[in-house]
Amino acid sequence: MSLQLDTCTEALELIRARVSTSHFNPAFEIDDDLVADLIAHACEAPSAYHLQNWRFIAVKSATGKEKLCQLAYGQQQVINAAVTVIVIGTLNGHERIRDNLQPLVDAGHMGPEDLEAWASDTHRGMHERPVKQRDEAIRSASLAAMNLMTAAQALGLASAPMGGFDAVAVSAEFGIEATELPVMLVAIGRPAPGNWPRKPRRPVAEVLSFV
Repeated sequence: MSLQLDTCTEALELIRARVSTSHFNPAFEIDDDLVADLIAHACEAPSAYHLQNWRFIAVKSATGKEKLCQLAYGQQQVINAAVTVIVIGTLNGHERIRDNLQPLVDAGHMGPEDLEAWASDTHRGMHERPVKQRDEAIRSASLAAMNLMTAAQALGLASAPMGGFDAVAVSAEFGIEATELPVMLVAIGRPAPGNWPRKPRRPVAEVLSFV
């Protein structure tokens, strides 16, 4: 069956157009409402068990940027971007699973007994399993980060995912709890001149196999 790709051309173009930006326009500012809107789109990402095991810190102030830049080994994107979001994965998301699912019960889409069965399954899968908790925290936060960058692209903004930072120091400086893990930084703003064009991707034939 032929997929009707023409109906989603804009979405596909967003994916192909996004570039990891190195140079941002330091004069561009972003308001809090727009940041909140971007995070709302980030939170549309899927997560195992519907954990929604993520949190975000939007670093916008000059003081915050300076501190974060130092802990990100002096990467200037943090200073020049309008905001850099610390994308955090939570390790104890399973403890909130009932609250996450209660709206489905309230709306009549899930019975109370279904919620309890789901919560029990989640607890068995996650409780006292630190490796599983860490894996899911990183996975969920990464999916949310990709949504965040795609939403930024849709709103005409540039973005840059950044993994180079001192996670222990960032946690201490920005109040990230022991039950949380800073997964990546995402700088967002307007691009400045001097960025590279989009780098080519490997051919599909090299990365795809059918079984």
